[in-house]
Amino acid sequence: MKKRIIFIIILAFTLNATAQEKVNWISFEAAVETNKTNPKPFLVDLYTDWCGWCKRMDKDTYANPVIAKYINENYHAIKMDGEGKEPIEYKGNTFKFKSQGRSGYHELSALLLDGKLSYPTTVILDKKERLLDRIPGYLAPVKMEPILAYFIERDTETSWEQFSKNFKSSLNN
Repeated sequence: MKKRIIFIIILAFTLNATAQEKVNWISFEAAVETNKTNPKPFLVDLYTDWCGWCKRMDKDTYANPVIAKYINENYHAIKMDGEGKEPIEYKGNTFKFKSQGRSGYHELSALLLDGKLSYPTTVILDKKERLLDRIPGYLAPVKMEPILAYFIERDTETSWEQFSKNFKSSLNN
């Protein structure tokens, strides 16, 4: 009986811990506001509803508990539809959806991607909201983990090559 109770407690704890390991996505405006009192770099996941690789990245990468925990602890996580219709206020400007062809694009996504609309793209901004990098394409957890760590743990003198060579993964490969 005692073993059964201990098993149930361990199972409940494990399920609860796993359930909590989801990325806490917030809006662009909320991230900017939160950054005023809790400065962190920004991770912007630029996606579209029609993008299969974007959906796979949600399922494989952002749903990974190690990745989700690292993002939640170290970044303001923004999930932004590159073709979103809602205006976004940022730095005194209102960025809107622009119709183009059969679809269109959001002006802020075009700004963040320097006009090269490619989905998914992961955009990293520093604590002062300055662009650090744009990483286009699907990123599996084993590729995403060192990228996330690079912008948090490295010093400005460390190259990507040097950092990635010495990086120790927390994923169970």
